[in-house]
Amino acid sequence: MDKKIDKKWEKAVKVEEEEVLTRPSLTYWQDAWRRLRKNKLSILGLIVIILLIFTAIFGPVISKYNYSDENLNMGNLPSRLNVYQVSKNDFVYVHPEYRIYKITRNGHFIKLLNPKSVNYTTYEKDYKISGLNVVLDFKNARLAMKDPNIQKFQLLVNGKEIKPIDRVSNKTHWLGTDTHGRDTLIRVIYGARISLIVGFVASLVNFLIGVLYGGISGYLGGKVDAVMMRVMDTISTIPLLLYVILLMVIIAPGLKTIILAIGLTFWVNMARIVRGQALVIKQQEYVFAAKTLGASTTRILLKHIIPNAMGPIIVSLTMMIPSAIFTEAFLSFIGLGVSAPQASWGTLASDALGSIQTYPEQLLYPSLAISIAMLAFNFLGDGLRDSLDPRLRK
Repeated sequence: MDKKIDKKWEKAVKVEEEEVLTRPSLTYWQDAWRRLRKNKLSILGLIVIILLIFTAIFGPVISKYNYSDENLNMGNLPSRLNVYQVSKNDFVYVHPEYRIYKITRNGHFIKLLNPKSVNYTTYEKDYKISGLNVVLDFKNARLAMKDPNIQKFQLLVNGKEIKPIDRVSNKTHWLGTDTHGRDTLIRVIYGARISLIVGFVASLVNFLIGVLYGGISGYLGGKVDAVMMRVMDTISTIPLLLYVILLMVIIAPGLKTIILAIGLTFWVNMARIVRGQALVIKQQEYVFAAKTLGASTTRILLKHIIPNAMGPIIVSLTMMIPSAIFTEAFLSFIGLGVSAPQASWGTLASDALGSIQTYPEQLLYPSLAISIAMLAFNFLGDGLRDSLDPRLRK
């Protein structure tokens, strides 16, 4: 019986199979970067932010203009020019304020032409260009304000009206100039420098104060947490505008005042986020193990609590930068920010508001810069929030 059973059963042979890895092993941050790269909008936002930083740093250095250089003869120039050909080699541009500039065929400004005579009875300006009699007739200017179909002016060469031969870009001032003849492009670039300084410095202050404050409050808990939370509630109930006004009285209006005001208030939200993370993390086993081994409170905070809360902290910092940029632009817009001749996106928008009907593009460029910067940081923040969330790991 035993022999029959032995014939039916054979000794099993151990087959060693190679372990198959479904994907390579990645660290938390490597996996976060892998997922972030898949988010096209976040990568686009990151590229735009890098370009903004490089432009803000090197743009004013490369440009031949300074943000404070004024030339009243070149005031309110647009970014696109209607080119009139007076003679074979003479091209002019007629400004909406009825000034004539001699320019090149492709849009470089040469000089402002002075009229030979001005007749305000017939609303005419007479010029002499290369021996030709050129007359700028603007008698229909008032009618054109009521009816846009009416031509505002006529340009006559030896009594014959001429029309624009082309519309070209302004090669001397790519985005035109403001009322004082200052280059709009360099002022927008310098405004980017101001806005990014405010955003990054405010985020640094938020990180240093908010993270430590929130971490201590959440980890210690009890009465300490209650007192520290009441302090945060008190600070958050005072409006930011009141901080700015008080600091302006004590110090002076300017960039330092805005940075101090934002630094005094923005860290509260960061502290609340870190406190919530600390309340959860301090219940983990590795924190209890560190306590058992005799680790100090400072070591537990710096080695365990804060590093494991870095995901929400980084996301919060990224989202606070556009908020700080918009706050600075708003304060500068209402006259509580940087003062002239310094250029900020808010001050540029404020200066352009008075002439929005005549020169709307002067308001367009700083507004567009604010929108692009805020969208870029928000896209990056949304991507970081998704990529740093371990629950979404696949």
